[in-house]
Amino acid sequence: MATTLAEMELMDHNKSSLLEDGVLSSLFHLVSCGDIEMKRVAVKALQNLSSLPKNGLQIIREGAVGPLLDLLCNHSSPPTLREQVAATIMHLAISTTCQDTSETQVSLVESGDDICRLFSLINLRSPNLQQSILRAFHAMCQSPSAATIKTNLTQCSAMEVLVPLCDLDDHNVRANAIKLLCCLTEDGDEATILEHVDRKSIETLLTIIKTSSEEEEIASAMGIISNLPKCFQITEWLLGAGGLPVLFNFLPVSKHVDSHKNSLIENAVGAIFHFTDPTNQPSQNKAAKIGLIPVLVQLLESGTSLTKKQAALSLANFSANSLTLSRPFPKRHGFWCFSPPSEMVCPVHRGICTIETSFCLVEAGAVEPLVMVLGEPEPEVCEAALDALLTLIEGDKLQSGSKVLDEAKAIPSMVKLLSAPSPGLQEKVLTSLERIFRQVEFKQKYGASAQMPLVDLTQRGNSSTRSLAARTLAHLNVLHDQSSYF
Repeated sequence: MATTLAEMELMDHNKSSLLEDGVLSSLFHLVSCGDIEMKRVAVKALQNLSSLPKNGLQIIREGAVGPLLDLLCNHSSPPTLREQVAATIMHLAISTTCQDTSETQVSLVESGDDICRLFSLINLRSPNLQQSILRAFHAMCQSPSAATIKTNLTQCSAMEVLVPLCDLDDHNVRANAIKLLCCLTEDGDEATILEHVDRKSIETLLTIIKTSSEEEEIASAMGIISNLPKCFQITEWLLGAGGLPVLFNFLPVSKHVDSHKNSLIENAVGAIFHFTDPTNQPSQNKAAKIGLIPVLVQLLESGTSLTKKQAALSLANFSANSLTLSRPFPKRHGFWCFSPPSEMVCPVHRGICTIETSFCLVEAGAVEPLVMVLGEPEPEVCEAALDALLTLIEGDKLQSGSKVLDEAKAIPSMVKLLSAPSPGLQEKVLTSLERIFRQVEFKQKYGASAQMPLVDLTQRGNSSTRSLAARTLAHLNVLHDQSSYF
């Protein structure tokens, strides 16, 4: 029967019925006690059956992983048998990503030793085996046990192994190594990443982005760049390798974006964030000259939530330098007909602004789209847009910037965010409204609508938001400065 199961092409309902009929116990026995040929047949049968996720979970629950892992790690096992075992383990790993949240969650491997033992087999020079193990770990990094898997992979120096695999000629192994490395760098320790990713690694990733025909591999390569620490050295390596135009080419030129391109665009915007560092003005200049700012503004309207967040953060970085880069408006002397018209003066920065030279949000038409993003359901997306808008009222720009926010109807949206579920976002909104409401014009215009959510925060907020809410209410003459809320 095992031989039949190993060789037959089974429909999903047949695979499900076989497990219900109790076929697993005899297959497990053959894996543990049979001769090499019987082990091969039993493993092949399990490989076929485990391609159905429901079956894969049942096989894990019934204890097959230990014997399969022992067989895989046994150096006396024939290479073809080890490849079949690896493919079966890959199916089992994929099944852990398909679990019903109402059921008890299962993990493929739980101990750190087993995780490192399985990962160490990537060093074997068998492309089929390497590919299966890489795909298994990539699946486990999407499963409920992802955090544990990533922690253990870091402890067994997975990045040190994966980075060289990204330079392989074997496309399948390389692509899967890049996908796994992208997962590990998402929450990776910055020091660990910098220890293993250097200039050559970045050049390799950019080459893959330019030459690969597989969108998922390209997206993962850009994802790795997006996840790299935001530091001067990384930005300079990217610039030196010609990364800015390479990444920019993946940003859409119109508002109509195919949904299957979303991950590509998300990772491209995340990667291009490196060039917007406000402490690196030469990099910002290059990014602005290539036309990045108008594209970021467009993505605020057409992108996914993650794309909007990344675009808003980049715009906030650009805007942080606008005041110092705005060209002073020349005083009128002599013939007024030779002086610039007053409408050229930026209403926020009180100088002459352009998109490419001062990165001005007003000139870029970014204010209204950023206000729209304040209405997104995800607090972190709202906060990114708020960060960009608040650059318009920093320091001495409070009065001029508040008027621009008022004209764009930003202040009512900010008041609504006082009821957001994120204390961090609430605190940021409170800090800005407290400053805006120091001005009589805006206190009178918006104070009434802000009173109830502010009062609610004095009663339900944390210590920081209670104090800020009370201070803002004092500006609105609802609480005295001596209130116990301060």
